[in-house]
Amino acid sequence: MKISTKWQQNQRFIASTEKGHEVLMDADGGAPSPMELILAAIGGCSSIDVVMILQKGRNNITDCRCELDAERADAVPAVFTKIKAHYIVSGKNLKLAAVQRACELSIEKYCSAAIMLNKSVEISFSCEVVEE
Repeated sequence: MKISTKWQQNQRFIASTEKGHEVLMDADGGAPSPMELILAAIGGCSSIDVVMILQKGRNNITDCRCELDAERADAVPAVFTKIKAHYIVSGKNLKLAAVQRACELSIEKYCSAAIMLNKSVEISFSCEVVEE
């Protein structure tokens, strides 16, 4: 996997993937910051796992959202110290236990982004089921 970043102006950069996708980053607030993108990566990576696990279990899912809340150190480097992921999974006849298990498997076993950080960051999760 390869990514390149190119300075645009001030604190704005464009990240380009080897597949040609681009993401704008800006530490001044004009676009997501690199740290926000790390948090988004955890939400995206783990949500993909949750959906795949539930679909493999033949669960009828209609939506999956992940809301993340993070705390950062007060000093430089302002690393993440705590991350909480809250999953809201919608579907028909979903069991809360199945959704909880899928979230647990993702955060603790499958999500590369979360597992990469879990040795230095306290990562927790919660979930809820919305019946459709």
